[in-house]
Amino acid sequence: MNTLLVGLDAACLPVLEPLFDEGVVPTLQEIFSSGTSGQLESQIPPWTASAWPSLYTGMNPGKHGVFDFLTFDGYEWSVINGSHIRERTLWELLDYHGYSSVVVNTPVTHPCRPFNGALIPGYTAPENPEGYPSGILDDVRDAIGEYKIYPRDPTPKDKAASDRYCELIRMRGDAFRYLVDRFDPDFGFIQFQQTDTVFHERPGDLDTVRDIYVEVDRQLEAIIDAFQPRNVLVVSDHGIGEYEGYDFRVNEYLRRHGFVKTVNGGKGMPTWATIRDSKLMAGIESDSIEPTTGVKLMQLVARAGLTSQRLGAVLRRLGLEEFVTSRVSADVISAGTQQVDFERSIAYMRSRTELGIRINLEGREPAGIVSESEYDSVRRRLIELLRNATAPDGYPVFDEVVPREVYFHGPRDGDAVDIVTIPRNFDQFLSAMLADDVFGEPTEPWNHKRHGVVAAIGANIDTEACLEGAHLFDIAPTVLATFGLQADERMDGRPLPIVEAVGTATYPEVSLTEVSSTNDSNVEERLANLGYIE
Repeated sequence: MNTLLVGLDAACLPVLEPLFDEGVVPTLQEIFSSGTSGQLESQIPPWTASAWPSLYTGMNPGKHGVFDFLTFDGYEWSVINGSHIRERTLWELLDYHGYSSVVVNTPVTHPCRPFNGALIPGYTAPENPEGYPSGILDDVRDAIGEYKIYPRDPTPKDKAASDRYCELIRMRGDAFRYLVDRFDPDFGFIQFQQTDTVFHERPGDLDTVRDIYVEVDRQLEAIIDAFQPRNVLVVSDHGIGEYEGYDFRVNEYLRRHGFVKTVNGGKGMPTWATIRDSKLMAGIESDSIEPTTGVKLMQLVARAGLTSQRLGAVLRRLGLEEFVTSRVSADVISAGTQQVDFERSIAYMRSRTELGIRINLEGREPAGIVSESEYDSVRRRLIELLRNATAPDGYPVFDEVVPREVYFHGPRDGDAVDIVTIPRNFDQFLSAMLADDVFGEPTEPWNHKRHGVVAAIGANIDTEACLEGAHLFDIAPTVLATFGLQADERMDGRPLPIVEAVGTATYPEVSLTEVSSTNDSNVEERLANLGYIE
């Protein structure tokens, strides 16, 4: 193997350095100390579903086409998948040059496109994806035993949580070693998602974080010992950290300034969290489920003005919120939620992990009410309004509020938000939900930060080179350079100074399959449980 790329979702120096001090992750520590390492600036938005495609294409979302966990067709949504990636991936570029690859657990890779090698999809894939070549997941299971994409329990609360996370990590390592033995690839890419998941499901549980990294280190040691790759790169898509700021309800703020209109007990937005219903968990689509009596009753109550938000405020004051919500199904709560009315609103936040505002533009949105001639003035007013948003501590809510073209450019930038909103220090939790107050305690005490890590060691790596200013977009051209290959001239990144740059080239357009929908309620459920879908 010429180059091994190891993806640690959400890894960052504040998480890794205490583990280095303890000496519990010797393989990772050796790579960081004997090789070269530094911070890796993520993209906007710095979330898994968009950031990993940016890393493995070297391009911004305006080119590859994935901006969030959700994709929108007018006001309708679905969870993104591999068919939404509209640029050539790193392993497809290597295939173009005659090199083979093994890719395990990389997010947003299902359904797979053909290439020279093998791929087992990761995050946003269904539990039993096809993989590539056809039937490869069955072969893996025959060879190593059980292999799962997701944890046995999406929200583990018991003492066995560490074992359940580590079980998945061992599966990744076993599957990767089996596939490398079988395919003898030039390039290997293994990604570990649990290094991120633990912070969403068990915030502050640093003992479990330690267990997860110890197991990752074991698997990495076994891979390196078995295959002796000439070059090893360890990368993350973003960082993670504790949130000490505020929950800022963007749509509530916009409503109070006349941009958002609402509807009670209807089919407005947000309604992203899938119904926690046994039929849905069995894979039956939500449109085929007849609303329960409780849902119908809650809709009637909400239309009369007594919404879930108002009930929640009363329950919080009485100290009963957790007791009641643990006993009332999410579909009933959702049915009573006051929601953004897409059709009557001027602008809104569709999904909090998009990090921005979409304008209800005439001719683009199904019921757009902002004309082309008004677009620029409406956007300027919104930008000024949001730049002036001030948190209760007296500081601005946002570090940046800018037009989308500052961060997104390419043939698919029209799918992006119109205004990008970057929360101050990534310490303010943005929410698309409506509530009685604009500000509150952070919905999640730990969440994503802007800077991850990169470390590299090997025959083609200059360990004396400085990694200051390294960006997520730089990883794909850097990997190509370890093969002596030119980067795609359309990439937004450049090879890091740790490798010898070999210039750029014009590549033919990738042969793309038709975009398909994700019709798997279990995937939606997991994203909702992790807080990515509200």
